[in-house]
Amino acid sequence: MNITKTKEGSKLTVTLEGRLDTTTSPQLEEEIKDEFEGIKELVLDIKDLEYISSAGLRVLLFAQKKMNTQGSMVIKGANEEIMEIFEVTGFVDILTIES
Repeated sequence: MNITKTKEGSKLTVTLEGRLDTTTSPQLEEEIKDEFEGIKELVLDIKDLEYISSAGLRVLLFAQKKMNTQGSMVIKGANEEIMEIFEVTGFVDILTIES
């Protein structure tokens, strides 16, 4: 999985490409954990994400809980398959998802 981070003031955009699964989710968690300080807006661009497992969902939940205390988090570009996973798991009610 490729992770690209762009920071603009208090906004952090994280672009994910590939598969967010048991193998790659610890990497994402470490990458964003170090960046939370001073961040008011977290944008996760997942248009190039092919797959997300329960481990990946856990990292998204972790990020959402953290951002609830200091700002907002938006997920952008979810494909049909990943949107279906969000719907089945109830994550559509937890996350802010934009097309």
